[in-house]
Amino acid sequence: MSSETITTAIFLITAVIAAAVLANAIFPIIYTVSDTAGSTAHAADQRIRTDIKIINTFASGGSADIWLKNIGSARISANEIAGADIFIGAPGNFERVSYGTDWTYTILDGGTDYWTTGKTVHIEIDSAIIPTGTGDTVYFQIVLPGGSVRSTEFTVGG
Repeated sequence: MSSETITTAIFLITAVIAAAVLANAIFPIIYTVSDTAGSTAHAADQRIRTDIKIINTFASGGSADIWLKNIGSARISANEIAGADIFIGAPGNFERVSYGTDWTYTILDGGTDYWTTGKTVHIEIDSAIIPTGTGDTVYFQIVLPGGSVRSTEFTVGG
């Protein structure tokens, strides 16, 4: 009788230890999966809420001026604007230009830290690859770090 009690107690202790080991192995995985899902949902939300529109363009003499409006519900930080990829040139013959050396921006009617909803950004680009002949076609594309992409083609003015 006492040997059965000892055996049952050993099995019970073993089961409790096994359950604790299993819980310690599974809970970190569940936490990681839920954290990843939350991060993915946040990134998708930002991508959906970030939207821009090209509202005006002009090019002449190897430089271009582009005006963009934030039409999304998310504000865009100055670091995100500076981190954008900008491509310009002739259709089929364009290159990525670097912020600070080839292009700069100004947030119009607003602060310098955030491009808020409804505000306009003026981008000025100087690059030898921008077509210079009156009537030539210029290709422009902007890709924000969050994945928003806008592009247009326009003609060089006189």
